[in-house]
Amino acid sequence: MGSQVSKQIARRKAVSTEKKALCDLWENCGVEFPGCDYRPQDRKKWMAGLNPEKVHLNKILWPGTHDSATNKIGIPCITRPFAQCQSLSIYKQLVLGARVIDIRIQEDRLVCHGILLTYSVDVVINDVKKFLAETDSEIIILEIRTEFGHEDPPEFDKYLEEQLGESLIHQDDNAFNKTIAELLPKRVICVWKPRKSPQPKAGGPLWSAGYLKDNWVDTDLPSTKFDSNIKHLSQQPPVTSRKFFYRVENTVTPKADNPVVCVKPVTGRIHGYARLFINQCYSKGFADRLQIFSTDFIDGDFVDACVGLTHARVEGKA
Repeated sequence: MGSQVSKQIARRKAVSTEKKALCDLWENCGVEFPGCDYRPQDRKKWMAGLNPEKVHLNKILWPGTHDSATNKIGIPCITRPFAQCQSLSIYKQLVLGARVIDIRIQEDRLVCHGILLTYSVDVVINDVKKFLAETDSEIIILEIRTEFGHEDPPEFDKYLEEQLGESLIHQDDNAFNKTIAELLPKRVICVWKPRKSPQPKAGGPLWSAGYLKDNWVDTDLPSTKFDSNIKHLSQQPPVTSRKFFYRVENTVTPKADNPVVCVKPVTGRIHGYARLFINQCYSKGFADRLQIFSTDFIDGDFVDACVGLTHARVEGKA
């Protein structure tokens, strides 16, 4: 019993120390970077606002959401706090400015997070279709994967092709160097990551797992995650020379050995430091590798930071 108490005290102290480390870094370094003052007039149509003829895919800092379809997961006030990473629907996230969506599913085409289930993936697809119908020039990266511990839904690749049809941007290494205008009217890069089923074929309407990479660091310690994200990003080639998307997730994960295991207060330890992360990428000299930046509980300021840097890149100021 005594050892458990000592362990909990040590864990609380570690969290407190790491929170202070990020706070001190913020105070010492600030949060300025090229485009940091930019605010899109309309987040729903921010890509259109930057001029699709000027915006190359590899110039975009894509704002994304982590575990995107968890707004109604589990049972409210009982299991939901342990798995909910977003409070908005997929449609509302897209309207707010998110352009990378992270969906985990199981064999019955239900969205899930671990063992907890929520609505059908049809809800996600319908939200995407609604958003596409209301906009003209917004490109979406839709990542769908079979959750760990679950089986692939049968013939899911065919389902995606049937549902998204003419909106799908086909798998193509040349797409990274193209402008939004050159890709239109196609609007969706759909990355399908099955666990056992065959990967999407080269040149087909779906993109395979190797086109969207990250280095997941499973920790609830904010400075540890921040520094690990910096380290892994620094090891990537510049966005202009690579033929895959690389994601950094500005999140931390509840751990069972800590007394706080609900997602929101835990991920809140790092949530407010997105602009600091971009600042540090510039100060360390590898902001040209930053491409997809994802968060829990996305908000407008996070979107504005990503759009601001994108605008600076497009205008040749970054």
